[in-house]
Amino acid sequence: MKRQERAVRDGAEDTVFFRIASGQKMSTERFNDRVAEMAREAGFNHYLLAEFPRGDRSSFASNHLVSNWPQELIDFYEEADLFYCCKLLAALKKTAMPVFCDKAPFESAAANQENQRLTTLFRGHGLKNTFAFALHDMHLRQYIFAFSGDRVRLARAEAMEQVFRGMEFLELYGQQKPPEQPTESLSSREVECLRWSAAGKSSEEIAIILDLSAHTVVGYLKSAMRKLDSVNRMQAIARAFRYRLL
Repeated sequence: MKRQERAVRDGAEDTVFFRIASGQKMSTERFNDRVAEMAREAGFNHYLLAEFPRGDRSSFASNHLVSNWPQELIDFYEEADLFYCCKLLAALKKTAMPVFCDKAPFESAAANQENQRLTTLFRGHGLKNTFAFALHDMHLRQYIFAFSGDRVRLARAEAMEQVFRGMEFLELYGQQKPPEQPTESLSSREVECLRWSAAGKSSEEIAIILDLSAHTVVGYLKSAMRKLDSVNRMQAIARAFRYRLL
């Protein structure tokens, strides 16, 4: 059975397959319009699409992709550096389901002196309640969709519609944004040394496991760090995970 026929049998509309089959290229503005449309049709005034923060890239600016947040809010939020530890992300890390927050979702989950000012600023711009969910694309990159405004909690059918539209969006977005890769390919030995280093093994222990000299292992790790543009092993391991090398 063809993929499209199977999806129709399972209750999925065929619009997403039509869009993909057309091979159309979409501009940044068009992608922005699609997220804006998702927000508008669900009754929200504001929207945010961001990558899920990672250990080596946790700031708001480095993960922010699309939003209609006022520039004042974006600048303050980046300066406060609370995105990676906010209540919304803490909630999304604990569930695979969409979440609805009506109590300062973008505040830090821990006590923070910026929280009160931040809440006042968000509410002043109309970001009172937030509906959000996390999805990954076909490259396993994880994203956050967050829609904010005054509307109340979504019904189950509405929430399901938003999540499915998010999946449609990422199907196109993922096709047009290939995954990041290091500028220079790592050898199998370099990857092996990084993998064992990520497992907590020292250079001497890796040398025993791979039947190499400790000097050779250090050489492989240094080469891997150079190729991954990293200053130490921990950063190299984090970037290797990001590139799906480990």
